[in-house]
Formats: sequence, structure tokens, C-alpha cells
Amino acid sequence: MTGKLNGSCFYNLSYFYTDCAVNTWRSLLPSGSSTGLKRLTEEQRVLNRSKRGWVWNQMFVLEEFSGPEPILVGRLHTDLDPGSSKIKYILSGDGAGTIFVINDKTGDIHAMKRLDREEKAEYTLTAQAVDRDTNKPLEPPSEFIIKVQDINDNAPEFVDGPYHATVPEMSVVGTFVTKVTATDADDPVYGNSAKLVYSILEGQPYFSIEPHTAIIKTALPNMDREAKEEYFVVIQAKDMGGHMGGLSGTTTVTITLTDVNDNPPKFAQSLYHFSVMEDVALGEPIGRVKANDLDIGENAKSSYDIIEGDGMDIFEITTDAQTQDGIIRVRKPLDFETKKSYTLKVEAANIHIDPRFISGGPFKDTATVKIVVEDADEPPVFSSPTYLLEVHENAAINSVIGQVTAHDPDVSSSPIRFSIDRHTDLERQFNINAEDGKITLATPLDRETNMWHNITIVATETRNHSQVSRVPVAIKVLDVNDNAPEFASEHEAFLCENGKPGQVIQIVSAVDKDDPKNGHYFLFSLLPEMVNNPNFTIKKNEDNTLSILAKHSGFSRQKQEVYLLPIIISDSGNPPMSSTSTLTIRVCGCSSDGIVQSCNVEAYVLPIGLSMGALIAILACIILLLVIVVLFVTLRRHKNEPLIIKDDEDVRENIIRYDDEGGGEEDTEAFDIATLQNPDGINGFLPRKDIKPDLQFMPRQGLAPVPNGVDVDEFINVRLHEADNDPTAPPYDSIQIYGYEGRGSAAGSLSSLESSTSDSDQNFDYLSEWGPRFKRLGELYSVGESDKET
Repeated sequence: MTGKLNGSCFYNLSYFYTDCAVNTWRSLLPSGSSTGLKRLTEEQRVLNRSKRGWVWNQMFVLEEFSGPEPILVGRLHTDLDPGSSKIKYILSGDGAGTIFVINDKTGDIHAMKRLDREEKAEYTLTAQAVDRDTNKPLEPPSEFIIKVQDINDNAPEFVDGPYHATVPEMSVVGTFVTKVTATDADDPVYGNSAKLVYSILEGQPYFSIEPHTAIIKTALPNMDREAKEEYFVVIQAKDMGGHMGGLSGTTTVTITLTDVNDNPPKFAQSLYHFSVMEDVALGEPIGRVKANDLDIGENAKSSYDIIEGDGMDIFEITTDAQTQDGIIRVRKPLDFETKKSYTLKVEAANIHIDPRFISGGPFKDTATVKIVVEDADEPPVFSSPTYLLEVHENAAINSVIGQVTAHDPDVSSSPIRFSIDRHTDLERQFNINAEDGKITLATPLDRETNMWHNITIVATETRNHSQVSRVPVAIKVLDVNDNAPEFASEHEAFLCENGKPGQVIQIVSAVDKDDPKNGHYFLFSLLPEMVNNPNFTIKKNEDNTLSILAKHSGFSRQKQEVYLLPIIISDSGNPPMSSTSTLTIRVCGCSSDGIVQSCNVEAYVLPIGLSMGALIAILACIILLLVIVVLFVTLRRHKNEPLIIKDDEDVRENIIRYDDEGGGEEDTEAFDIATLQNPDGINGFLPRKDIKPDLQFMPRQGLAPVPNGVDVDEFINVRLHEADNDPTAPPYDSIQIYGYEGRGSAAGSLSSLESSTSDSDQNFDYLSEWGPRFKRLGELYSVGESDKET
């Protein structure tokens, strides 16, 4: 089979026609390329009628071909085709039937669509010749490739654009800025369609670009950021090696100059004026100065210092990290009366200096600052920040123990009044003279109770009471010998009966509340009448203690159990103080080793082998048995009492003796009030029991038991009559009062409230009928009536 390329060449499936091959390679080689053609013609003589397979399997078609008819790519032909149309050509593979169509009779292959090499550069197809009638293959299938030839149909593109770059200001010429890259979709192998050349359309003369590497560099020296910070550069990429007719693409590069420290700080003014009150607080800012720097960021940071002036130790200057201002603060207190103005020389210097520009001059600047101190009304000032006074504890009342002084620092010099802050002297132990500040003693002091007193003295200006100062005063109470020494503790010595002469019974020590400068030194002695004590003696030890010694042996508890030894203790003060303390020495029974076993004399009369604890247990058992016996007898006595009430303990008599207050006349539910009415009340006899009479009432004799047939109503009336005439018995209830007073009472009311009659209209004779309690009252009113008649 042969094939024809572009209508001029044929390919044979069995053999290849060399003339066609020469023409094909001639058309593919560039103009002037005769070497390849010559080599091919030399091989032509050798490869004449050679086997197929090494040249024919490529066909070519131009991309973007847009003719009126399908373009002929090539033709396939087999030697088995006699021209009788019995051969049928079949095409399969990439794009077969859609993009590429073959004439099954002639073997012509046409491209039916426009091809784009950038989408697909080559197509692999398979050709075969079959019998048209039987579809049987006449030859094996042959594979070949159709390549799409490139044309310059794509412009360069900057995929990563637009670009942003930075370069330090003041850079030298040729300093690297950035690199850009453009891409071209055309075939970089075939022709110059993808050969790019770069150039600058905008941005000259500041920057330049390498045509083939696209590296952008600075083109001018000493570009100043403070003059112009940002540059806009347009870069072009053109294919076809930059020749005319090539396609191009552009991008933008924004180049920013970064700052370097090439500018020194500069004060806005050379002289600053500030004023400040003399009572300004320490550390308080009084003013700000500013040194401007055209640089930015770290390059604009400056530090401030006071380098000259008469107030270098009075003022200080610091840098505000946010605003880069210099803040002037007060370092020490100001005094208008001492100095009224100060002059300072302030310097501002860059912190970060670029050595490349150090030759440009010092990166610092100076300015003068004048500060005027203004007068303020200041509080009083004490002559000392603290005072320490000393006073003896036996100092007299109203004695002066010290003095504080203060003055007004102002020019007006207001008088000062002194006082004690009583919150610091709650017990009011001290006083102060308001005029001269002398502190006196108000109450006695005791060093042993409180050695230190801390008070606060207040100084106030008389012309302005708001101006107040305070000062602490510590008062130390000095010791005087006013306490006698005594035993350190209550000592009780134990002396063994089998002790030896000269044996140390007890070692005692003494204490003294006083605190002498040279320490304590005590003197011990016995009372004069005890000096010749036959039993004990004393011995002073070097450690300021005293040893008690026995003079003889043979002490006995039966003879004398306890000895009292008075001892005089004296100190070494001036004047010396002394006291007498008594040491109790108890005689005890001891073991052979001197261990105390018993110190009670009763131990001799106790049975042998019976301890005190055993005796206490026995005594407790006896007491418990006695209590049990008493309880048993009491219970038996209560158990033998009869349950039947005897005649002499009649329940009716108990009603009379039961001391219970009733509910009055209105209480009619508990019992019949009519039965308890006093029959004497009907006759006008109403005894009162409000006042206890002076006469002693003889108790009545016990009545005999009431027979069972007696009427209860008569019995109660008898008892009520006796109770009414008994002046010593209190009223049992309120029936006697509620039943006969008020509305409907025969006696009427003694009250003068709401009474329309006078005393002269009343007759008080009825009072004598009320019983012994009102007899005296009736006599008084009777006497009054008789006096009126007289």
C-alpha cells in the first residue's frame, strides 16, 4: 500500500517510493538545509524498493486551517489494488470518522475540522485494506501518526502577574529588584513562535530589564524614598524573537522603595518653654519635645537625653514608644523658694544607624528647654522625717518628754498648730502643746506593760487648714528599778525521810520584770529569825540560782509533814528592790534510790497492801448500797398505801383547797355557778380580800368527816363562808369579784369615774359590813362624815 502526502506523495503499504520520500523531506526541511537531503539521496540508491515501516508512518497537517473544503492530509494505496474497486480502506484510531475521514475506495484522508496543536499535537491512527465483498483483511493493520504543525497563534502570557517588588532606597545601579516570567503556548521546538524577548514599556529611566532572563534591576542611583516611594513599571514579552509580526503580552510591576536610615532626627523648634508647680508629684510629666525623622519604622526611632543644664539631677527625659516624643518628668522635689527656674539642653539621637550613611553627618540634634517653677501653697515641713523620744517609766505627769518642730515653706510662712492623731493614742497617754510642739506625759507609763509607744503628730497651717502634714513619733519607755524579784515559779520541794545532811533539796531561780543594762544579779537570804534554822540552809550558785540544803537527816512525816522556808530575794538596782517568797518543803517517803513514793502522813495508818484507790472504790460501793436500800424502802411504802380514799381525806374538802382561777361569770360550762354563789352576798355582806390584815387568824380546827347523807350545796356554802372570813387566805378565784361588782351589784362601784355624785352625797356606812378587810376604811370615811357635820 502506498500513501500520498498532501497530494504529492504516496505511501505503499508494501514498498516505499523513494522519490516521494525525497520530496517529502525536502518540503519538511528548512530552507538552506541541504545536508539532510544529500544524505537522503545517497541512501536512495541503497534503499530502492526497500520494505515499508520506517518512513511512511508520519503525516502532517497545519493547525488552524480554515479552507472552504476539507484539507487532504494524505492517501493510502496498496499494490494489491488492481483498480477494480474490490479493495476497501478502513481507518481507525484517534479522531477516525470525526476529525479524519478516509475515502474507502481511493484511500484519501481528509481533516474535517480545524485542528489546534495546543489542544492536541498528534493523532495515532491505524489503516487496513480489506476485501470489499468479504471484509477479509488483505494485509495486516498498519499504524501511523498525523502530527499537527504549529503556527504562531498564541501570544505570551504572564501567569503570575501583576507583580509587586521592593528594593532599598539609595541602592546602586544594577541592584536586583525582581524577575518576571511569561509563557507561550506555541511549540517551543518548531520555529520562533515561542521565543520570547522582554522589554520595559513604562518605568524608565529608573529601572531596566534583561531581554532574555526578564530580571529587573535599578537603572538610576540614589533613588530617595522620601522623594518618591512607589514606581509603576510595565513589562512586555514578545515572541518571534521580538521581530515584527510577533505576538506580545504585558504585565505590571509595582516597585516600592524600602526605607533606610539616611535622615537624622530634627527638633521642630530649638527652644522650648515649660512651667510647673513646685508641689508636682515625682514622676509626673511636665512637658514634651519632638524630634522629627523623615525615616519610618525602626529607622525613625530616637532616644532622648539631657546632656547639659542646671537641672540634670532634678529632671529626666524618656521616650514615648508610640509617638516618639521626649517626655520630661520631675525626678526630685521642686522648691520655689530655693530655685525658680532651670535650663536644660536635650539631645535626640537615632537608635539604629546605617554605617553606609555615617559619613553624611551625625544622626542627632539638640534643643534648649527652659522650665519655670511656680509657687504653690505647700503643707508644713517637719524638721525631721521621724522622731525618736525616750522617757523613764517613773516620769512625772505633765513632764516634757520631747519636742517636734515644723515650718511653712511658703513665702507667707503661716503659723503652725500641732496636734496628736488620737487614732494612734487611744488611751490618751500623751499631750502636745499646739503652739511649740512640746510633747508631755498625760498618764503614768509602765515599761513592763508597754515598752514602745508610736504616735502621729499632725501639723496644720492656721491660715489654710487643708495644708496638713504628719510625722511619726516613736517613744521608748526607759526602765527604772520598780519591780522586786520573785520566784520564777511556785516551787514545792520534796525532802526524803532517808535524806543525808547537806543534800540539795531544791534549786530555785528568780525573775525580775525590770531590765537593767548590766543584766540581773540576785541576792538570796533567809529572814533574820530564820538564820539559825536547824533544819535548812541556802547556798548561792554562780548561775544566779539558789540551792536549798538539808542540815541534818532523820526527817519524819509523822513528826512534821510540811516545812515553810521564807527566802528574801533582792536585786542589784538603785535603789534595790526585794521581796520575800516562801518555799514549801514536804517530807516524803522515798526508795533507797531517792525516788519519792508517798508524801502523805495517812500512809502510815493505812492497812498494809491497801492503796488509796482501793479505799475510794470500797467507799463508793457502800454509798451505792445505801442509796439502793433507801429507794427500795420508799417504793414499798408507796406500794402499801390503800387506793380507797379515807374519810379524813374527803375529796370535797380538796375542792376548797385547790388554788385555781376560773373564767369569771361568763364561764358557765365547767360547773353551775349558782351553786357556788355566796349566800351572804344577797344580804349585802361582801368581804374583800385585797389587803392582808394585820391580825393573825387562828387556823380552824379540822372538821370531822362529813356523813354521806349531807347535802353538797350546804357543805360548799359553809366552806365559802369560812374562806370569806379568813383574812390570811388570798381569793381563790374571781367569782367573788365578778359576782358582786358592776351593774346589778348591791355594793355599787368605788370608782369615781363617770360618777355624777360627790363624796358628800355618798354614805360609807356599808363599808363596815364588808368584813374585817374594810373595817379600817369604813372608820376613816365615817370620821370624815362626822367632821363635816361638826
